[in-house]
Amino acid sequence: MIENLSKIVADTSVIINGQLIAQIEAGSVKNSEIIIPQAVFDELQSQASNKKEQGFIGLEKIKKLKGFSGSYGLEVVTKGPHPSIDDIKFAGSGRIDALITDVAKQNDAILYTSDNVQHLVAQANDVETVFLRTVIKNETLEFLKFFDDTTMSVHLKENQRPLAKRGKPGAFSLTAINDEILSRDYLKMISAQISDAVNASDSNTVELSKTGATVIQHGDYRIAITYPPFSDSFEITIVHPIVKLTLDDYSVSEKLMERFSDRAEGILISGAPGSGKSTLASGLANFYHAGGKIVKTFESPRDLQVNSGITQYGKLDGSFDNTADILLLVRPDYTIFDEVRRKEDFRTFADLRLTGVGMVGVVHANSPLDAIQRFIGKIELGIIPNVLDTVVFVKDGQIDTVYGLELKVKVPTGMTESDLARPVIEIKNFQDDVLEHEIYTFGEENVIVPVSKRAKKVGIEKLAEDKIKETFRKYDPNAQVEILTDNRVKVMVEERYIASIIGRGGSNINEIEKYLQVHIDVVERDPESSSISSDDLPFTFSESKTALLLTVGKEFTSMHADIRVNDKFVASVRIGKKGQIKIPIRSDTARHLMEESSSQNDIQLFLKDF
Repeated sequence: MIENLSKIVADTSVIINGQLIAQIEAGSVKNSEIIIPQAVFDELQSQASNKKEQGFIGLEKIKKLKGFSGSYGLEVVTKGPHPSIDDIKFAGSGRIDALITDVAKQNDAILYTSDNVQHLVAQANDVETVFLRTVIKNETLEFLKFFDDTTMSVHLKENQRPLAKRGKPGAFSLTAINDEILSRDYLKMISAQISDAVNASDSNTVELSKTGATVIQHGDYRIAITYPPFSDSFEITIVHPIVKLTLDDYSVSEKLMERFSDRAEGILISGAPGSGKSTLASGLANFYHAGGKIVKTFESPRDLQVNSGITQYGKLDGSFDNTADILLLVRPDYTIFDEVRRKEDFRTFADLRLTGVGMVGVVHANSPLDAIQRFIGKIELGIIPNVLDTVVFVKDGQIDTVYGLELKVKVPTGMTESDLARPVIEIKNFQDDVLEHEIYTFGEENVIVPVSKRAKKVGIEKLAEDKIKETFRKYDPNAQVEILTDNRVKVMVEERYIASIIGRGGSNINEIEKYLQVHIDVVERDPESSSISSDDLPFTFSESKTALLLTVGKEFTSMHADIRVNDKFVASVRIGKKGQIKIPIRSDTARHLMEESSSQNDIQLFLKDF
């Protein structure tokens, strides 16, 4: 036992970031009793048991500290009570910190910490304390060696070569950085460096920390660290924006620039991953800020490249809804909502826009139409034009297509009867003001109908045929439909079903006509035309968490059918026991259906002859 040692209590922060070890190795701390509170040890053990990386890092650092006993005139011991389960559970509320401060007070020791709150609390409790700010120089971070001026992202995975995406948005390639196979220990070392850097600067933040996954924003670098049980192996993905553009760097027409400047307050920027959506959003944010507007951002993680005068907000208490409450108090002119993805994100975006805040949203989509469609079902159809006035589609780093939206009450294109008038959302090509699509309610469904690039079946013909078949095959499974005019159809059924279809005094058919909004002639079908195999099957469309479901009826169980989209063959499938066709969401077939169809009406099922 070494006599007359000064006493130092190490809190969790100086252990994890390695600052106490650095002080010892530099000779600044010697001839001391280093006390590691039992609460610190138990907290780190709990984190490691829950597969959190900082727990493993902390335990490794304690192991290294223990190895200093007898060196530098040091004695390393563990003291203090074990924390309760509630203490560990509520560590974020200061329970563990309080136990650590008590250990320092009871042992008349100096508290070493890198946590400013802990430092202030200790001073308030008359506990002598030393604040050690984490100091990490960028050049010491191992992952930086993988980046050059053309590197958009680096992908480091256990037992694989390091890979990098190099180029620019829309024109990049994935290449091997070198032929070295990465070990888990090497990736853990990089992860530990990144964790140490979190407290080094205010520009470093932990955006997400879950079992098996951590997301850190280190300056301009967005770092995602995953490991078992969340992922099959240790992996680090680091994304770095290499392009910072202004609107002058884009081919923006005078008309579009006028729209951005004067009337665009509900802007949706869409595109595929890596297309340059966020880059354009950053440029637009800086454009509004330079024009004397108050601009804020919604980001999680916060990685938009915006001017310092623009405040970047994350999720408040895990929710953008809470952030929105604060936003309304600061009264911004424009808010940039990066990555509108979850259902609640769409609602928050719409709510803020309807309060008068100018909104710019960023959405993943394969086309500008898909971007608009993502709002359908999330908010009421009629308010979409009040939420979105300009939809910009980005491709290969440039503005590819721009749509304008407007709500009108009119007869949809292709219909002729004046009593078919309804609210219609017109989607026009912004540049030439040509109407390309219409959105409106048909029956109980919201449908998107192409106008300028029309398929063989248009207007009422395209929309009504499947809907009418679906309605009348509830009476006669082999009902056939013939379109006579834009507002009149002929339905052919077996004679025995006609009476129930018409109803007493024509009451039933009148209700059906009112519901479908067309005039219907019901006639007896020729028995020779009853083969359903030559006709498309009626079905209902739904979606589960894992699959797309096409339900045709139990009478077709075990039969085979062809799936077509707009008359193009997609796949042959077997109808299941419940009369359902299940298509896994992650399958190529499901992906093709979602990419090629704008609504259920684009999809057809045909029974196969065998």
